[in-house]
Amino acid sequence: MSDSIAITKISELANPTRFLALAGRVLPWLAGVTAALFMIGLYLSFTTEGDYQQGATVRIMYIHVPAAWLSMMCYTVMALSAIGTLVWRHPLADVSHKAAAPLGAAFTFVALATGSLWGKPMWGTWWVWDARLTSVFVLFLMYLGLIALNRAMDDPSKAARVSAVLILVGFVNIPIIKFSVDWWNTLHQPASVIRMGGPTLDKEFLWPLLIMALAFTLLFFTLHIIAIRNEIWRRRVAAQRRLAARLASREA
Repeated sequence: MSDSIAITKISELANPTRFLALAGRVLPWLAGVTAALFMIGLYLSFTTEGDYQQGATVRIMYIHVPAAWLSMMCYTVMALSAIGTLVWRHPLADVSHKAAAPLGAAFTFVALATGSLWGKPMWGTWWVWDARLTSVFVLFLMYLGLIALNRAMDDPSKAARVSAVLILVGFVNIPIIKFSVDWWNTLHQPASVIRMGGPTLDKEFLWPLLIMALAFTLLFFTLHIIAIRNEIWRRRVAAQRRLAARLASREA
């Protein structure tokens, strides 16, 4: 019984009009909580003492690590949306992964840029072609390729199917990014938060990092909902213009 109720609720959200109504109610609260978490997280990030080895540069972690997590989470959301497009033909699934691609590219770029800023004083170089950095750079190129593909194809339904297939094929890069520091010898440090034995990071650094990670996550969902809403409106305007052009051609 509960499964049928859940399926019914998901089916209701598949209606763009209902989604727009729900987004209008949720967005103000979501944006408010996101802003509050960012204020708390940034305050804690700047008031914690520097690391005894890294000094003040350790504060880059509070931006770099959440951005890196979000770069992978965003692609995971796109992969789930791609399944919705190919398997269930969910009306909003293709809108979801199209709206998420620019956000994923932005988070990945922030992760790469802050990683370079952090790597220079720690490693003595801005960039190394090790497994972790290379796989994240490949992820950034994948995002750019999907954005270009969606903009190059005029037929939204065809672009959605092609993009969905490419997204699922490219998902193999996500576990490579996650476990690259375990599978290969890299300069990048191993996982210190999400690991089998629990976090190894000191609580003084862990709590600001987790708050910033939550703030980044809610920021993604806020921007994602806004992007989906804008895409729905854009498609409706495009459909009305096509309809008006057909009516005008008939009258002519």
